[in-house]
This record gives sequence, structure tokens and C-alpha cells, in this order.
Amino acid sequence: MRSPAQARSAGGRSLPSRLWVLPPVAALGVFFLHPLALVVQQSFTPDEGGTSVEPYTELFASEVFHEALTTTVWIALAATAGCLLLGFLLALVIAFVPLPGGKAVSTFIDVFLSFPSFLITLALLFLYGNTGVANGLWTSATGAATGPFDFLTTPWGVVLAEITYFTPFVMRPLLAAFSQLDTAQLDVASSLGAGPLRIVRRIILPEALPALAAGGSLVLVMCLNEFGIVLFTGAKGVTTLPMLVYSKATLESDYPSACAVAVVNICLSAGLYGLYRVVSRRAGA
Repeated sequence: MRSPAQARSAGGRSLPSRLWVLPPVAALGVFFLHPLALVVQQSFTPDEGGTSVEPYTELFASEVFHEALTTTVWIALAATAGCLLLGFLLALVIAFVPLPGGKAVSTFIDVFLSFPSFLITLALLFLYGNTGVANGLWTSATGAATGPFDFLTTPWGVVLAEITYFTPFVMRPLLAAFSQLDTAQLDVASSLGAGPLRIVRRIILPEALPALAAGGSLVLVMCLNEFGIVLFTGAKGVTTLPMLVYSKATLESDYPSACAVAVVNICLSAGLYGLYRVVSRRAGA
């Protein structure tokens, strides 16, 4: 049992360590929680003044909001499904097919994660835009006035751009999971006559499911909040929730409605992020 002097000494040593928590908490409050509180406050403050739920009632009754919410959800789901499928196939090839430069590709994936989303969109525009390389080659070869590639200005162009950008976020946890897989199981299954598809279905896929769930949850959250890709593709008639916030605040100067849309988007993202944390914790990712 410790003496009172030892207890006081231990308490004196632990006090400074507790004080170290205050600076990050203060920074979090000043730079994140306070602006967020102002956004929530503004969403309950109509232009006429006072406090009211009118911005939310008008928003929920708006057809534009319903279309933006529907567009946001289906684009995010489609892009996430594409990322899961493409990421799983590419991770399989990198992890289990003896190709030259496999380690270099794996390293490039880490670098790719640091690229801004608009940079990938610009690259797609240079390739498949109305005045891009593909259309330029077509018009030069056929003499046509315009090329056939105009899908980037459609909702599916946004989905393609998001799949291109977010697939590495699925591949990273998959490659980590594959690196821990006991390859002896694959050798035994192959020696017993199991084909590649059966090995993938019976051995590799069950091991990859937690990583797929964690990566897919993260990609879904990021797709729901993606702004740069939608803006830079210039997709016609594609209004997502982040784009609606931008148009309400910048083009219409309707700040209460813009803040109300932002609060809805935050709640949706926070719920999905909570799901992502649960899945990641269970997957050990």
C-alpha cells in the first residue's frame, strides 16, 4: 500500500501528462467544433431572423433536395460496388500472380492515395473529354466534326471517375489481408485439384471479406462527400448534396438552406463513418 507522500508524488507526476490533453482539445474546439456549431446554428436561422425549423421544412419539401439525395446515394453505391469489384481483382493479381514489377505497383498505390481527386478527373478529361486525346485521334482518323466519347459529362462519367480514384482505398486493406494469408493453404488446395476460381471462392474470398467491408465502408463515406470530381467533370444535371451546398451558398446566397443541407450531409456521413469504424474494428483493419 502506498504512503500518502507516494500518492501525492504520483499525482504530481500524472497532472502534467493530463494537461497535455488540453491543447489538442482546445484546437479541436476552435478549428472544428466551433465552425460546425455555427453551421448548425445558421441552419436554424432563417433570413427573417429568429430561430426556426423553416429552413429544414422547406428543404425536405424541395424536389431539388430529393433529387440531390437520390443522386448522391446511387452514385456513391455504384462507385463503391465498382471499387470493390475492381479493387478485389487487381489486388488478387498483385498479390498472387508472379508479375514483374508487382512491388513497384504496390508502392505506387500508396503514392496514388495522396493524389487530389480533381487531378485524376483532369487526367480523364485530357483522355476522354470533348477535346481530349481519344476524340482528337478519332476526328483526325475519320474527319468527323466531333468524337464519340462524351460519357464524362454524364452521371456514369462521375461514377467512372470515382471508381478510378477510390479503388486504391479498397486495394490497400486487401493487400494487407492477402499478405497475412497462409500460402500453404493455396498450395494444398491446388495439389488436391482445386482450380483458381474455386481457390478464390473457398479460401481467399472468406479471408478478404473483413478487408472488403472496411475498404468499402470508407469508400462509401468518401463518395457521399465527394465534390471535386463532380465539379471538374462538368456532368450535366448531376447535383449531389455537396454540389447543392455549393449552389445554395455561392449561387443563390441562401445560407440557411446551404447549412441545412450541410447538416443533413454531416449526419449521413457521421452515421456511415460510425459503421465504418465498427467494421474496421471487427476486421482488425
